[in-house]
Amino acid sequence: MKTILITGASSGLGKTTAKLFSSKGWRVIATMRRPEQETELHQLPHILVKALDVTDAAQTEALITDVMRQYDVDVVLNNAGYGLIGPLETVTDEQLSRQFETNVLGVIRLTRACIPYFREKRRGLFITTTSIAGLIGLPLTAIYCATKWAIEGWTEGMAFELNQLGIGIKTVAPGGIKTDFAGRSLDTTIHPAYNDMQEKLYGGFDPETFTPAEIIAATVYEAATDGKDQLRYIAGEDAKASYARRLAIGNEAFQKEIAQLYFGSLSKPA
Repeated sequence: MKTILITGASSGLGKTTAKLFSSKGWRVIATMRRPEQETELHQLPHILVKALDVTDAAQTEALITDVMRQYDVDVVLNNAGYGLIGPLETVTDEQLSRQFETNVLGVIRLTRACIPYFREKRRGLFITTTSIAGLIGLPLTAIYCATKWAIEGWTEGMAFELNQLGIGIKTVAPGGIKTDFAGRSLDTTIHPAYNDMQEKLYGGFDPETFTPAEIIAATVYEAATDGKDQLRYIAGEDAKASYARRLAIGNEAFQKEIAQLYFGSLSKPA
C-alpha cells in the first residue's frame, strides 16, 4: 500500500485530496492543526489523522520522525497555506510573518525534515500546492503572491539537488477553487484610500467560474502517480488560460490586461 502525507487536510483541497487518495487504496496521513475537530476523515478507510501546525518547527520534526519510523511514505503533499488580500500599507508585521511562516517556511521545514528518509531509500516525491498567483502577479495580493512565487522558485532550485538523490519534487498551481478558502483560509485588510480598488477587485471575482476541488485533487493524484519528470502542473481551466495568455503576449501586455480587467486601466504617476 502506498502512503501519502498531507498537510492542511482539515478542509478544502487538502481534505478532498485525502478522500481521493483513500478511495484509490492509498494510506493517507492527514495532518491538521486541530484534529479533535475532524469528524469525517476518521471514518474513512486507510486515513490516519494527526496534529500538525506547520509553523511549529519542533512539532514538525517530531511528527516526521514518528511517521517515517512507522510508515514507508511515498509522497508528501505540502498543502497547508492561506491567502492574504489587501494593500501592503495595511499589512502588519504579525500578518506578514504569519503568511511567510505558513506558506513558505512551513513548506521548507517539513520538506527538509523528510529528505533524509527519502535519501536513504533513494525515492520519494514532494508535491506542493502553490497557486496561479505563484506565476502571475495579481492585484492587492502582493504578499500572498510573494509566498507562492517563492515556493515556485524554491522548487525549481530544489529539483537539481533532489533529483540527483532519486527524489522528485513538483508543484500544483491551481486557479480559483470552489472551497471555503475565502471563509476559513483568507485574511483580508482594508483601508479607505483603497476602497474603490478593493470593490472593483472583489466585484471581479465570480466563484461560479472556479474549479471544483475534486478536479484539482485529481491533478494532485496525476502528479503523484504519472511518473513524469514534470516540475509544474497548472490546475483548472482558469489558471491554464491565464498562464497561457501571459506566455503568449508577454509580461507587460499581460499586466495591462489584468489592470484593465479589474480596474479599467493601469494608472501611473504623471
